[in-house]
Amino acid sequence: MDPRERVAQLMPQAHSELAELVAIKSVADPRQFPPEECQRAAQWVRDRFAQTGFTDARLEETPDGSMVVLGTRPCADPQAPTVLLYAHYDVQPPLDDKAWRTPPFELTEVDGRWYGRGAADCKGNIVMHLAALRALGENIPVNLKLVVEGSEEQGTGGLEAFVASHPDLFRADAILVCDTGNAAVGSPAATVSLRGMVNVVVTVEALTSEIHSGMFGGPAPDALAALVTILGSLRDAHGNTTVTGLENSRRWAGAAYDPEQFRRDAGVLDGVSLLGDGSVSDMLWSRPALTILGIDCPPVVGSAAAIVPRAAARLNLRIPPGTTPAAAQEALTAHVQKAAPWGVHVAVDVEATGSPFEASTNGPAFQALAASAQEAYGRPMTSLGQGGSIPLCNVFQETYPNAEIILMGVEEPQALIHAPNESVAPSEIENMALTEALFLARYGASTV
Repeated sequence: MDPRERVAQLMPQAHSELAELVAIKSVADPRQFPPEECQRAAQWVRDRFAQTGFTDARLEETPDGSMVVLGTRPCADPQAPTVLLYAHYDVQPPLDDKAWRTPPFELTEVDGRWYGRGAADCKGNIVMHLAALRALGENIPVNLKLVVEGSEEQGTGGLEAFVASHPDLFRADAILVCDTGNAAVGSPAATVSLRGMVNVVVTVEALTSEIHSGMFGGPAPDALAALVTILGSLRDAHGNTTVTGLENSRRWAGAAYDPEQFRRDAGVLDGVSLLGDGSVSDMLWSRPALTILGIDCPPVVGSAAAIVPRAAARLNLRIPPGTTPAAAQEALTAHVQKAAPWGVHVAVDVEATGSPFEASTNGPAFQALAASAQEAYGRPMTSLGQGGSIPLCNVFQETYPNAEIILMGVEEPQALIHAPNESVAPSEIENMALTEALFLARYGASTV
């Protein structure tokens, strides 16, 4: 049977399986949900892939305590290339249940989309893998490996550490990291770059304690005002990030992100300008971006007529490929300290760093994917960047420098991943499953 027809026939099963999986509250944070929920999800994933030819599918514990699903499915030709399939079964917490239009852990169809936490990120990619494998049946001309992790959203690094200590388990010629998605519904794309990041907490101290603003205001240094001055120096009047020493004029060479589409996707209010003097794609994927994540200072309600002696801000600096976290950290620290006015005391404490990632697009796997996506969608595949970070990609790249790492999946802007009302377009599951099925067949044939 034609793979397109077979995938279409498998969609009712994909819906029922996604409903089962979404109903499992697999948030990998025992402070919010019982750990047994993640165990249930891991077992569900193991059982389903065992039914699709991964006869050795099993659970292994990673260093952060989470369970990873592993398995292999060899083909008849041991010299055939090996493809590693990746996804994760853990999900973000639902946040405010009242903000959801449907129950977060109950897959619900509204206006043709399937709503539920994890419907796209990343349980939709799990059922996409299953549909692709079932569409091909026994006729898969590549050796397959499987890894589905359970703590990706928490960022605790369980799988990254597990890969480092078990490198042979994950060695492959092509690695499909299915945790991204397309430019829009019906517009196939591969993600070829990820921004890295540097998170710091900036603390400003100016006085030993609060003092009356009437008695001392004027000559007394205000720590909160000093912090505001520092933060204001990190962007110019156009909204460009202006950390001294970091290049902020690069251009994006891949597919463009339409500004009006971005406004809709980001929920920008009428009359509010987009930031920066570059294109949306430039600002998202090729330039540094500084975000103020939080500020410690007196709240409006309950504040007193007093000068603030101490204030702090948590900053997130996203960095594009070509910039190292060490260089970005050094530049940000130096900039903050130099921008501090009045001799106030400034401390910059680094919370976390992550390296950017850039994929190769010249190999046979990428070319096979592009051809398969075009066949599935009826239009050429484009290349995108992603503003987020996936540290696992860097671990894969460092551990397997000859492997082609391809980022793809069922997520797209309307999916609202990590937010209330997450959803997936069933057509994306169907078309991406077809893309993966065609890719596995084409890649195996192209390397004979």
